[in-house]
Amino acid sequence: MLHVNENYSKIQASYLFTEIAHRVAAHQAANPGAKIIRLGIGDVTEPLAPAVVEAMHKAVDDEAGREHFHGYGPEQGYAFLREKAAEADFKARGVDIQADEIFISDGAKCDCGNIQELFADDVAIAVGDPVYPVYVDTNVMAGRTGKNEGGRYSGLQYLTCNAANGFVPSPASLDPAQPKPDIVYLCYPNNPTGAVATLDQLQEWVDWARANKALILFDAAYEAFIRDPAIPHSIYECTGARECAIEFRSYSKTAGFTGIRCGYTVVPKGLMAYAADGSQVELRPMWTRRQTTKFNGASYITQRGAEAIYSKDGAEQTKATIDFYLENAKLVKNALKDLGYTVAGGDNSPYIWVDVKGSSWDFFDKLLKEANVVTTPGAGFGRAGEGYIRISAFNSRENVLEAIERLKKTL
Repeated sequence: MLHVNENYSKIQASYLFTEIAHRVAAHQAANPGAKIIRLGIGDVTEPLAPAVVEAMHKAVDDEAGREHFHGYGPEQGYAFLREKAAEADFKARGVDIQADEIFISDGAKCDCGNIQELFADDVAIAVGDPVYPVYVDTNVMAGRTGKNEGGRYSGLQYLTCNAANGFVPSPASLDPAQPKPDIVYLCYPNNPTGAVATLDQLQEWVDWARANKALILFDAAYEAFIRDPAIPHSIYECTGARECAIEFRSYSKTAGFTGIRCGYTVVPKGLMAYAADGSQVELRPMWTRRQTTKFNGASYITQRGAEAIYSKDGAEQTKATIDFYLENAKLVKNALKDLGYTVAGGDNSPYIWVDVKGSSWDFFDKLLKEANVVTTPGAGFGRAGEGYIRISAFNSRENVLEAIERLKKTL
C-alpha cells in the first residue's frame, strides 16, 4: 500500500498567499470593473537593470554558438559569480568569506527550505513570531514538529517579536521550560515586520549560539535595502559568526530577479554540527553533496545576469531601483502615520508593518472591498502577527500614490 507523508496533513490548511489569492479572485469576480492595486505579496514591479539585460542578451548569444556554448554548469555556481559576490558583498565590508564558501542557487526561499535536510529529525528549532512561513512549513513537512495546536506547532519554540522589543527577540526571550534550540532562524531586515537588527543584537545571538553549540540560519534576503550605516548587512560582521551561522542571500529583491530566480547560500569552511556519538561533522561538504545530488545549478544565462549586478553600471542601476522602492515605502508609511496608525519598518526595508488594533483579516477584507487595495494580514505570519497588516512597497509610483488616496478615503 502506498502511504503518503502524513506530515503534510499537519501544515496549516491554507498557505497564506494562496488564501489571499482566493479572496482577491472572488472580489475581482464580483467586481469585474474594479482596478485592484496589489501591495501584498513581495513581488517586484520595476524592470531589470539595463546592465543585467545586456549581460543576459550576451549570454544568450554565447549559447547560440559552439565556441562559448554552456551545458551543465557547476552545481555550486560559476566561479565568475561566486568571486564577484565574495568580493562585493563581503570582503568590501571587511568580512572574510571566500568564493568557494558561496553556493549559487535558484533563490533564497528554496535554500531556506532545503537546508533543513542536513539535520536530524529531533533537533529543536526556534523561529520568530511573526515568521516567514517557509521556515516553519518545511520543517513540518520533514516531520520535525508535532501537530498544529491552536495556530502553533508543538516542537517549535516561538520567539515573540513585538513593539516592546522592536520586533527583534534576544536569547533572553528563550523559554527555559522548552528544549534549548539547536537551530534559530533569524531574518533581518525582517520579513514581515520590516525591522532591522543592530550589530550588538546579532552579536548576542552569535555568542549564545557558540556557547550552546547551536546554529543560526540567517536570512539576509533584504540586506540591499539597508541605508543606515550602523546596521550590519551580514551575520558574518559579528565576531565568531563563521563558527555558528549559515547565511542566505537573494537577487530577487536586490535586483528584481523574482522571475529570473537566483540567489546564494554561504556555508563557511569549518562550520560544524555533531553526529549522534558527539563527533563533529562539517556542514559545508554536506551541503555540497546535497546540491550536487539534487540540484543542477542555476542557468548560465541567469548567472551572467547576476554577475552584471556587481558592475559599476549594474550596481548604480540596482541601487536606484531599490531607492525607488524605499521612497514608495516612505510615502505609504508617512500617509498611515498621518492617519494615526502606528507603523514599523519601511526605512531599511520594503515592508511596512501596520498596527490595525483589531483583526488583521477583517482589516485586509475592509481594504480589499472598500479600497480595492491588497495587503497581507499579519495573522498569516503567526499568532504575534495578529492585529497587524504588512504592506509592500513593490509597485509603480502611480499605483502607490493612488493607493494612498484610496486608503485616506477608506480609513
